[in-house]
Amino acid sequence: MINKYLIKDASWALFGQLISAISLLVGTRILTELISPEIFGQVALFNGFVALGVTVFAYPFICAGMRLSPEYSNNRERSDLYRAVYGLTTRSTGLALVILAAIGGIYTYVKPNDEIWLFVMVGLLLVTTTRRELGVQLLIGERRQKNASLWQTTDSLLRPSLAILLVWLAGAKALWVLLGYTLASILVNVFWSYFHGIEAPVIQPHRPIYALSLQRNVWAYALPLIPMEMLSWVNGIGDRYIISYFMTTAEVGLYAATYTLINEAFNRSAMVLLRSFQPVYFNHYTLNEMKRGFNILMLWITSVIAMGIIGLLLLIAMKNQVAKLLLSKEYHAAVALMPAIGLGCALQALGTVLAQPLLAAKRTRDLLAGRLCGTLAAVITIPIMVKWYGLQGAAWANPIYFCVEALAMAILAKPWCFAMVENTDNSVLLPDEVTV
Repeated sequence: MINKYLIKDASWALFGQLISAISLLVGTRILTELISPEIFGQVALFNGFVALGVTVFAYPFICAGMRLSPEYSNNRERSDLYRAVYGLTTRSTGLALVILAAIGGIYTYVKPNDEIWLFVMVGLLLVTTTRRELGVQLLIGERRQKNASLWQTTDSLLRPSLAILLVWLAGAKALWVLLGYTLASILVNVFWSYFHGIEAPVIQPHRPIYALSLQRNVWAYALPLIPMEMLSWVNGIGDRYIISYFMTTAEVGLYAATYTLINEAFNRSAMVLLRSFQPVYFNHYTLNEMKRGFNILMLWITSVIAMGIIGLLLLIAMKNQVAKLLLSKEYHAAVALMPAIGLGCALQALGTVLAQPLLAAKRTRDLLAGRLCGTLAAVITIPIMVKWYGLQGAAWANPIYFCVEALAMAILAKPWCFAMVENTDNSVLLPDEVTV
């Protein structure tokens, strides 16, 4: 029965990730024809603000809702849980918008220009992305992979389509790209929220005392995840801002376009494995079926290693063809960055699966320590490598700090040790990496 569910979940996860990846690759290819590396770099930097807002201010609460959802068997309890998650996510996102407005105000005061509208658009995109992630991840928590994949896929298809259309009609500006992303997510969120709202359980009368208890539970779960999400953002996107400091926005565009393509291939493959194996692994863990859980984890680790080796070999052999196919000629100077970025992405995926026993046991302090090791390595290596070696240095910094993080996770979690999967608490599920 579990194998049947595993195959079904894997099929829908593969469908969603494959269509989303193709959409992003095609969209990036067309956008690089329409906008310069400088404009692409500007979009990448502002998208980084959106990712920071979502991962730090919203993801911990979304993660809590996804994890706790299976523990509430009846509709009334689940409705109360969702109300608590929605409320906390909304208030936290509001705080992120206030901070963003303050940063935008200070920036435009110091450097007056028309970029105030870019900050406004970033705020709107932050709200729509948070709503998308909330809907998708709660569906994943209920193991409704089909609905989650369809939501994610339609958003991934419409975002680049509207961005390309607006750039083609109005001109090559970062504002039109961000506006296209925002309008796409608004349309998709409205449609799928209405569609799933028809099937949603009827919300029962509000129970203040019970709701307050639920909020405390969500807060208790989410609070340790906030610094971990911040560290993940530094590891994943922080290098773009260091490149911007030492070099120019055009170099950020070259690096971001190349990184997006390579990371997309490795990350989407890793997400298929994550969505397929993680719910089954944690289900065995919760039921105290340790041997089965251990076997699933070993199969998962083996799959990630095989994926990384095969992907890296293909990338080394075909990097020139990949650049010609997926990037416009103006971006081909960054082809030499691809192998290093690919190695970093493969190590990042390996570190994620090695940390799963920590997630299952709710050992968030150990998980935080592992992430902190990787972040410290990134903070030290990225500025030095970028200053000395430019974009090549930024690319080769990736495998250095992701290798440090993977080693730290392996030492802390000891996934090869059967005793480390002893069930001391309920399982933990973390949502996928946010895409903007």
